[in-house]
Amino acid sequence: MQKSYIRFIIFLITNFLALYVGVLLMNDGPRTDWYQNLSKAPWTPANWVFGAAWTTIMLLFAFYMTKLSYIYESFDKKLIVLYAVQWFLNVIWNLLFFNQHLVESGLVSITLLWLLIGYLTFKHIKELKYYTILILPYLVWMTIATSLNAYILLNN
Repeated sequence: MQKSYIRFIIFLITNFLALYVGVLLMNDGPRTDWYQNLSKAPWTPANWVFGAAWTTIMLLFAFYMTKLSYIYESFDKKLIVLYAVQWFLNVIWNLLFFNQHLVESGLVSITLLWLLIGYLTFKHIKELKYYTILILPYLVWMTIATSLNAYILLNN
């Protein structure tokens, strides 16, 4: 039981570290004139939704990854690589999209992240059963975020 808490804390800290690094890399992105003047999708959520969504997603994802880590032998290399790639893609999108205004590169990054979250969701659904619900908000949010990025690419 003690091991489970330690794993959860590790995933929780690294998840929120990704959010923190992402915010640093976006360089006031949503508040810049560049972003404010973009034609955005009609389904773009209000600004406060982003913080609430990411906080919830990262908390649930820490639980999910903790459960998933018990399917693998301890901290298996494959699990670490998948998690690290997820972390990197999540963080780098902020730099590409908001900081560098590389909307197309951002779309590639976010699409890869969406595919990876989809893989984690469906690859382990049989083993994790109802715990899969913990990653579904991440998958849904990535679907929305990818569509928002695509809309901006196609309409600006």
